[in-house]
Amino acid sequence: MDELPGSFGTSASLALRLGQTIFSFASLIFMCVDVQFYSYTAFCYLVTVMGLVVPWSLTLVVVDAYSVFVKFLPRQRRTIMIVVLGDWALSYLLLSAACSTAGVTDLLFDAGGSYCPAKICSRYQLSAAMAFLSWFLCLGSFLFNLWLLPSL
Repeated sequence: MDELPGSFGTSASLALRLGQTIFSFASLIFMCVDVQFYSYTAFCYLVTVMGLVVPWSLTLVVVDAYSVFVKFLPRQRRTIMIVVLGDWALSYLLLSAACSTAGVTDLLFDAGGSYCPAKICSRYQLSAAMAFLSWFLCLGSFLFNLWLLPSL
């Protein structure tokens, strides 16, 4: 079986997972540190989704790093199916959280400074941008692993 770049257990997958973890963690930090995010449901939803994505990504970073450095990972259909389904569910959750956060942030920004001061709104925008980047990497990982699945 040929190795598909970006599929589970490759160095490209490790890079995708590492980027996903970094962007998810950055989104979480921009939303939570020194900002009262709990005033809006969309922001709470983003924090909840990032709370799911960060451990999922960190776990798969460890598995990918083991696979890359030890050069051994038994590619079983069941394992790849779990990774594909997890990435699929999290990519939908990430996209919905990023879109809702971006929409609420845009609405607050247009409403003026009474609802959202410029410094806080820019933090919300950065958090939404990091969530979109995390979603893009999660979607890429999902598609690469989905492509690998029929060959197992």
